[in-house]
Amino acid sequence: MAGSGNTGITRWKKAFEFTCLGIKAAYKHEEAFRQEVFVLIVSIPLAIWLAGSNVEIALMIGSVVLLLIVELINSAIEAVVDRFGGEIHELSGRAKDMGSAAVFITMLNAIMVWLLLIFN
Repeated sequence: MAGSGNTGITRWKKAFEFTCLGIKAAYKHEEAFRQEVFVLIVSIPLAIWLAGSNVEIALMIGSVVLLLIVELINSAIEAVVDRFGGEIHELSGRAKDMGSAAVFITMLNAIMVWLLLIFN
């Protein structure tokens, strides 16, 4: 929104509208995002039931929310790479692979957090 002229509350309102559009686009076009939203929906009551404290609940749910955030960033990277051409390029592949690796590492982090807190 740089240079849009929006300031104050209008800027916040526009930013929120763009955020909603981004979440809707990810849900519509990205199967992995839909699956991770399902995991979040399941994990919220499960974390409340399994956790021993509010901090543990925050860690458990937060690790899944972090996965959604990284998935959104990965999807954005893939969309930009795909937008700028269909030809195969080493840097395009590297960018997509790194985004995928970020999602995988975040997934491992969520699993580790859940296992450590459940079996503590």
